[in-house]
Amino acid sequence: MGLPFALSARAVFAAADTRVRYPVKVVTLVTHSSPGSGSDVFLRQLTKFLQRYIAANFIVENDDGGSGAKAVARVAAGKPDGSIFYATTPTYILTSLLSKPAKTYRDLEPVVNFFSDAEVVYVRTEAPYRSLHDVIERARKARARWGVSNPASMERESAEQLKTAAKVKAAVVSHQGGSQMIINVLNGTLDMGIGEIEEIRPQLEGRKIRLLATFNGERMPSFPDLPTVKELGYDVVREKFRGLAAPKGLPPQLVAIWDDVARKILADPEYIKVYKADNLVPLYMPHDQYRPFITGFAMETAAFLKSTGVIQ
Repeated sequence: MGLPFALSARAVFAAADTRVRYPVKVVTLVTHSSPGSGSDVFLRQLTKFLQRYIAANFIVENDDGGSGAKAVARVAAGKPDGSIFYATTPTYILTSLLSKPAKTYRDLEPVVNFFSDAEVVYVRTEAPYRSLHDVIERARKARARWGVSNPASMERESAEQLKTAAKVKAAVVSHQGGSQMIINVLNGTLDMGIGEIEEIRPQLEGRKIRLLATFNGERMPSFPDLPTVKELGYDVVREKFRGLAAPKGLPPQLVAIWDDVARKILADPEYIKVYKADNLVPLYMPHDQYRPFITGFAMETAAFLKSTGVIQ
């Protein structure tokens, strides 16, 4: 006599479940960004595939405010048991350097990095600018306004570095997220915006905006005709890293799980299709590489901000 259907189905599922055993049932991935932002899209796509490799349920929560300070403080106060992680980008370092938050990047443990993400310069299609050179020339002759997502973003640092390289005095206008900035680019309040492809994809596909350049070190495969800022004569290369950090004290065995799963997930054929479509470039850094990378990035960023007088 055969097993009851429900029992046999559970048995088959258990036999087929090759996912890594995990100490908690629910894992929360926290981002400081609003829904639809680059970090939000990254996490929501990532969770679909994490559940293939780790035996836990993954949820994404948006805890915006304070340019990432709220989200960092929340995760720093969490238990180092693998139940909560923070989506790392340069913002959490810049916020730590530009203000005095209760918790800084030093209070989190860099776990693993997944990607680098491109930043692009864009203008509305009705704008008179056909190239980055046109935007720079505008800044030489008149008061220019360049938009960035928030005061402690990689976009702001990119804008400041571009100003320095081009020797112009454009006003860098920060917002409470990329969506607000896009509105001000579209209505002509800003001469240009700096952001990520995923944030501006609807406007790009609707031909409401035009791309002028990328801060990548090399041209983007999905936009081969888009020049880099550097090849246009401005020695600025900035790429946004995307990874995860945890509360301090994450056990070595959990670090090992994330190192292994990140490597596997980046090689998943289905995920490859997804992240290529999202213009993300794999930049795998396990824990022993990611921790010194974050330290080095923070030192380099602090040196630039001091050299330009942004911080003392």
